[in-house]
Amino acid sequence: MNTEDFRPEKEVKVFYPPQRVLMGPGPSDTHPRVLNAMARPTLGHLDPVFTEMMEEIKGLMRYAFQTKNRMTFPVSGPGSVGMEMCFVNMIEPGDKVIVCSNGVFGGRMIENVERHGGVAVAVHDKWGEPVDPQKVEDALKKNPDTKIIAFVHAETSTGASSDAKTLCELAHKHNCMTIVDTVTSLGGTPIKVDEWGIDAIYSGSQKCLSCPPGLSPVSFSDRVTELVKNRKTKVHSWFMDIGLLLNYWGSAARTYHHTAPTNALYALHESLLMLAEEGLEHSWARHRNNYEALKDGFATLGMNYVVAEQYRLPQLNSVFVPAGVDEKEVRRRLLAEYSLEIGAGLGDFAGKVWRFGLMGTSSRIDKVIFCLTALEAVLSDMGMKVERGAAASAAHKSYAANPML
Repeated sequence: MNTEDFRPEKEVKVFYPPQRVLMGPGPSDTHPRVLNAMARPTLGHLDPVFTEMMEEIKGLMRYAFQTKNRMTFPVSGPGSVGMEMCFVNMIEPGDKVIVCSNGVFGGRMIENVERHGGVAVAVHDKWGEPVDPQKVEDALKKNPDTKIIAFVHAETSTGASSDAKTLCELAHKHNCMTIVDTVTSLGGTPIKVDEWGIDAIYSGSQKCLSCPPGLSPVSFSDRVTELVKNRKTKVHSWFMDIGLLLNYWGSAARTYHHTAPTNALYALHESLLMLAEEGLEHSWARHRNNYEALKDGFATLGMNYVVAEQYRLPQLNSVFVPAGVDEKEVRRRLLAEYSLEIGAGLGDFAGKVWRFGLMGTSSRIDKVIFCLTALEAVLSDMGMKVERGAAASAAHKSYAANPML
């Protein structure tokens, strides 16, 4: 056959994505410095200059995670790969794992335990509520042979934050190890790996780090490294075996493991550098202040939060859709008329809530004011009684009362 017979039927031209304002559950807006970093000349993944940069990434990640762990590096893949790397390395067939499930991503942890031959003991909490430490302790007492406790620090499907410090203390008390999901929290709210005694932790590049999707920062304690070295069975994934990755990310004389995404790692290096320049405390405060302003603006629109205030993530705001409002049409109009993306509800919350992200570069005063003004205009046009300008005014008052550090 002629090669032309296989051309696409539709003419394909150069793809130019529209400029969006990303204020959903992720990804967040990518900072121009990060986009610029991705456009730099590609190097070989074993080039000595590139390996020097790899060491810098590890150091910057240790700062972000607040750890001295030697095995701290970015996995080539999204946060889901980081999640699976933790479970596939630490679980052997028959191992018992207590999994805390209070949203979509706790459910994915259960899937991982079962797919890797472990026995999942699920501790369920209502969506929108944090993990209940008492339920976890009760489960530990009933299951004294538990090897690992796994939980989501920042549940992206609801915007609820759980008490990682207390849950890790419970694990230590019962001689268990921990796996912690911080995909939405890294850079936006406090994470202290060493102080809290977290054994395995994973995150994503596309949330509060303002980097494109595709990399998953992870960190493993020495206890995990020893656990993997002493496994009775081989890790069921060649690519995610941290024993093999030690020779690439952990060795001074690196040996080939896989072709690392060099330009994506330039981007992560830049985003982590920006976080270090800003300072963790300032980043946490910035996310908190922008949340306070957004919250005050929502109040003028009669919008109620899913999560009780003391458990809310500042960077992920889930609110109930006002009665009588077509939630899909609001999201469609925000995207079509304002190029503003917000998130829909997942699972039990589908059609009932909106999720507003204030993550990384998307967590700025101008983005908060723009979001509130656009939302107010769309709701007003669709017949909801609102006081035009009140939402932005409330946000400005919040900023005046809570100046940035």
